[in-house]
Amino acid sequence: MPVISPEKLIGLQRNAEEVRNICILAHVDHGKTSLTDGLIATNGIISPKLAGKIRYLDSRPDEQLRGITMESSAISLYFSMMRRTEQDASPVQKEYLINLIDSPGHIDFSSEVSTASRLCDGALVLVDAVEGVSSQTVTVLRQTWIEHMRPLLVINKMDRLITELRMSPGEAYSHLTKLLEQVNAVIGSFFQGERMEEDLQWRERVEERVAAAAAKEQEKNERRASKMTDGSNTEDTESTATGTGGEFEEKDDEDLYFAPEKHNVIFSSAIDGWAFTVRQFAHLYEKKLGVKRSILEKVLWGDYYLEPKTKKVLGSKHLKGRALKPMFVQLVLDNIWAVYEATTGGNKGKGDPATVEKITKSLSLNIPPHILRSRDSRAILTTLFSAWLPLSTAVLVSVIEHLPAPTAAQASRLPALIEASPGSKHVDQAIRNAMSGFKSSLSDPVVAYVSKMVAIPASELPHNKRKGGTTMTGEEARDLARKKRAEIEKARAAAEGEATNGLHGLTEALGEASLDDGQDRSGSEEVQKEDPEHLIGFARIYSGVLSVGDSVYVLTPKFSPANPHSKPEPQRVVVTGLYLMMGRGLEALESVPAGVVFGIAGLEGHILKSGTLCSQLEGGVNLAGISMGAPPIVRVALEPVNPGDLEKMISGMRLLEQSDPCAQYEVLESGEHVILTAGELHLERCLKDLRERFARCDIQAGEPIVPYRESIVSAAEMPPPKDKDLPRGTVISTTTSKQITVRLRVWPLPLPVVDLLEKRVDLIRQLYSRQKAEAEGRLSADDSIDGDLEQDDADELGAAKGGLLSLVDFKDQLRTAFAEDKIHSDIWADAVENIAAFGPRRVGPNILVDRTKTGACQKFLRESTEAGHLNPQTDSTGQESKDVLTAQDFSDKIAYAFQLATAQGPLCHEPIQGIVVFLEEVTVAESSDEEATSREQLGRLTGEIIKTVRDSIRQGFLDWSPRLLLAMYSCEIQASTEVLGRVYAVITRRRGRIISESLKEGTPFFTILSLLPVAESFGFSDEIRKRTSGAASPQLVFQGFEMLDEDPFWVPFTEDELEDLGEMADRENVAKRYMDGVRVRKGLQVKGRRARDAEKQKTLKR
Repeated sequence: MPVISPEKLIGLQRNAEEVRNICILAHVDHGKTSLTDGLIATNGIISPKLAGKIRYLDSRPDEQLRGITMESSAISLYFSMMRRTEQDASPVQKEYLINLIDSPGHIDFSSEVSTASRLCDGALVLVDAVEGVSSQTVTVLRQTWIEHMRPLLVINKMDRLITELRMSPGEAYSHLTKLLEQVNAVIGSFFQGERMEEDLQWRERVEERVAAAAAKEQEKNERRASKMTDGSNTEDTESTATGTGGEFEEKDDEDLYFAPEKHNVIFSSAIDGWAFTVRQFAHLYEKKLGVKRSILEKVLWGDYYLEPKTKKVLGSKHLKGRALKPMFVQLVLDNIWAVYEATTGGNKGKGDPATVEKITKSLSLNIPPHILRSRDSRAILTTLFSAWLPLSTAVLVSVIEHLPAPTAAQASRLPALIEASPGSKHVDQAIRNAMSGFKSSLSDPVVAYVSKMVAIPASELPHNKRKGGTTMTGEEARDLARKKRAEIEKARAAAEGEATNGLHGLTEALGEASLDDGQDRSGSEEVQKEDPEHLIGFARIYSGVLSVGDSVYVLTPKFSPANPHSKPEPQRVVVTGLYLMMGRGLEALESVPAGVVFGIAGLEGHILKSGTLCSQLEGGVNLAGISMGAPPIVRVALEPVNPGDLEKMISGMRLLEQSDPCAQYEVLESGEHVILTAGELHLERCLKDLRERFARCDIQAGEPIVPYRESIVSAAEMPPPKDKDLPRGTVISTTTSKQITVRLRVWPLPLPVVDLLEKRVDLIRQLYSRQKAEAEGRLSADDSIDGDLEQDDADELGAAKGGLLSLVDFKDQLRTAFAEDKIHSDIWADAVENIAAFGPRRVGPNILVDRTKTGACQKFLRESTEAGHLNPQTDSTGQESKDVLTAQDFSDKIAYAFQLATAQGPLCHEPIQGIVVFLEEVTVAESSDEEATSREQLGRLTGEIIKTVRDSIRQGFLDWSPRLLLAMYSCEIQASTEVLGRVYAVITRRRGRIISESLKEGTPFFTILSLLPVAESFGFSDEIRKRTSGAASPQLVFQGFEMLDEDPFWVPFTEDELEDLGEMADRENVAKRYMDGVRVRKGLQVKGRRARDAEKQKTLKR
């Protein structure tokens, strides 16, 4: 293939109708990068013989070493084909630009999938023909659904059905049919969920309209009745109420599903370099069978059969008991199986050259004679298939014909994305029209979305690289020769171990160089050694034209057009460079029109991970304000080996945080520098980048910091309450000054309530922000959310406004959840009305309930500020009271103490989950210091009551049976029957729990689903691969927290337990081991076991 020049690709950017922006999505090891190699080979970038082996877009050394993609990479490809403008017109050659993004499939790098999908209009979804639908397959299909991308299904690794499973063509057809049904079932579940949600919203709108119409009619009747006599006016209110909602519009889901006859399914083997669609074989058999191509395209897949004598197409009803093969088996699969048997031998193990020659003649293929004489059967196979069913033709033709151009895609995708953005009501109509209408003139507003920042070494930038085809100057050649000679001499000296040779080589190199040359060389070596990293934005422009030197606003993810000038106010930046992304390299651009995926320089220090570029501030749209995936879970503390490199490490971690979409950097209160990653593999990649690229210093990582939660349960065997005169969990405490006495009771929260609070975090945050705004006078009870608020409050109020419950509905759901606990229904009788706070961080799954007679705390779930009590510093007359302190004076202090207590539990200072604190009584005694005013007393008592309430909650917590909640991974493993037992052994040894095991029909593979504690997951993937010799690889997804049903303070105390375990409790207490490990890491006191046989301690290991 001829090499396509960058100038040719740049010229194609101007014609948006001939541009396609696509990404390749799939589960790990389903063949994405191998498929990409086959497409890249069409542009002459790599040799077709190396396609599928070189993995060109895996540019990182660790990607090549592990054989998986870790970073999404983009490349622009050229493709030309003959197309008819009309049905009867003669075909005309058309040229296309395909911007292709290859994304990772490993679960640790799912954030890369999110960043890639936002930039594209269509997707190639790959599914392994043997493994079928895996966990990440469902994830990427959901991503295409959310982003409104049009997908093409590629059933890859078809060769495995022949070479590994040794299926017959008929068995393979049945297997492919089931596989297609599985994929369509996933798409159907998305459609059904969305349809049910729309149905619910429609019913709610109908009810609201009917209620509003009835209320309006009633008000009208009352008004008329006051003016007229009772019998003079009779109208039917039904007529007004009916018809307000309209009928629910059913959506047609026919176009959503994959079907080969719709030309949205491709069958391929990327490693062998072939792919086909039903349309190709319909064209092949059109003349031979005398059937129209349009009819063949519909009947080649499905229960259709070919009558051998009459050459007629029969349905399954007309078989009349004859055992005919389906047309897909007879006309398609049989031929492909025949090629494999003729070349590689199939089940026979040896090919047949005579059959190969017969096949090439029947297909009119020209195979070079030296390849036909080759002993390498795979060379014959790949050459034959590349001539008959080339991979690039099937894939790229399908992409061009069935995936939309940017003009059509933006008109269908962008209105929904704009509506989902923060403050969408305030987006300028001109920007809406320019984005949806694909306006790309110089006068139109510029809107571009930066999905992530990519770190590029300075030496890889276009202005620092030599142009291809240019010759070196004499000075450059001499300089290069000197370096080479010095390197050879150094390597020889190291190999021989002779210092004299090294000295001789150094003397020779110095002798041949002048002083000026030496200075230039040392300077160049120093620059090469440092090679600083530059951040390039990975972006897509939606409207207008962006040129080098233009000045645009950078809108951060917290920007809202409702408050464009709120702090931090968006800044203007000057575009210093535009680049065409070409995989491992960049090509400089002067300008980019709408619809193009490109790289942009000049954003360093202005965008952390993602952002929006807009030519205007007022009415701008924030495309980066939508959540992009799950937060990272694995935390590790880092420190430099040399303390003097601390600044280099900190700057490197900040650069890593910008260049990685999922990594986060934070500094703990203890001063530790912590990096948060998505998983163990992601952590390894981040540490490698830090040491070799960003920090360039030796860094040592501590043990992974695993999150836990603390909770309480009512167990059957609990020690008696600490105070026998009080109910369990009740604590009466007095401050050190003896002036305030607090009585509270801690109780376990019912599980349905905990689940509800975890789901409604956004609503609780919104309620808190509204109350905060009302208290500060920035928002009245009737104001809309988009008022004049600070940026953080506006984000909390408006970010999740769509789809949230009303306060009344939330309270009803809380009452329903409490009602499920029928045994303790008297305890929860008035709990909802008296909720004073949620915690920790004001939104957690713990509740503070005020049951004091005087109402010490303000009610949280109130309709407006009028439902609360008066300002505690004012009396009923509105005048400030200075003489007497009441319980209301300490309401905010008590709430703050509740937040502190739930943020750090008594077990190991981890957040508490699932408790309710009933504040039963707060008594304030008169001060003995008569001269001190109430203001002075309040300042002195603030610290006392916070400490007292916090310690009281912890005491009440320990009165129950405490439990630890472990962070859990959902683990999916595909394994064959030979290694199934080893997989089970590894999972069991790491305290995992098997949930399900299912055999995939038609394959020898089992799919194992299990739960694994995050604390036990480090090294799990490597152990699985070692124990199974690489036959199984796990996918770990964070599932949530699960209670470990073991008391960390448990000691044997019954007669049976003492008899079985002894006084020392020889059975390991796993909960105590986890708790002590966290306490040791945080520097807390650990109650260790006393020394046993102290005089023998030194010899116990012998």
